[in-house]
Amino acid sequence: MATTSPTSTLEKPSPESASKLALIPLLIAVMAAIVISVVLLGGVGYYLVRSGKLALPASNAPTAATAKLEPVKIVSHPVELEPMVVNLADAGGKAYLRVAVTLKVADPGQPKGTKAAEEKPKEGNGAAKPDAALRDTVLDVLGRQSADTLLAADGKSALKEALKAALKQHNGEVPVLDIYFGEFLVQR
Repeated sequence: MATTSPTSTLEKPSPESASKLALIPLLIAVMAAIVISVVLLGGVGYYLVRSGKLALPASNAPTAATAKLEPVKIVSHPVELEPMVVNLADAGGKAYLRVAVTLKVADPGQPKGTKAAEEKPKEGNGAAKPDAALRDTVLDVLGRQSADTLLAADGKSALKEALKAALKQHNGEVPVLDIYFGEFLVQR
């Protein structure tokens, strides 16, 4: 009977299997180094952001400070001009316009929450009314209009824009926000 010796059952590992066994610990060491590096960099980044030493780019989301801001409210008051009758610039010279104009004027120096006090002009001392310059500018613009222009589909809106431009040019100290027509009659 043949017997086998105990040394014959233990085979030497081949060179290929030896390199595979050495590769596994190397892969484990590389993966552990990557995980440790990521955790370390994340911790340092978190510390820098929380301490304020590293600023992140601003986002479009509103913060608590900007969400509480109220829109600026412009305090204004109306200035009613007396109704006017104006001859229009038509060829026949027989057309006229009767109009009542109200101007919405901003109060630039008025703090929020205070009501604008209306100034009453003193009567009988020869001083001009405060709205005389406004009336003069409005009459000048209205006198250059024709009945056909005013009766067109966009005639009133075009007139409002012309009035705003003229009032800004001639009466710049009076900031006109809007113009309202209380009465608008064209007679031919």
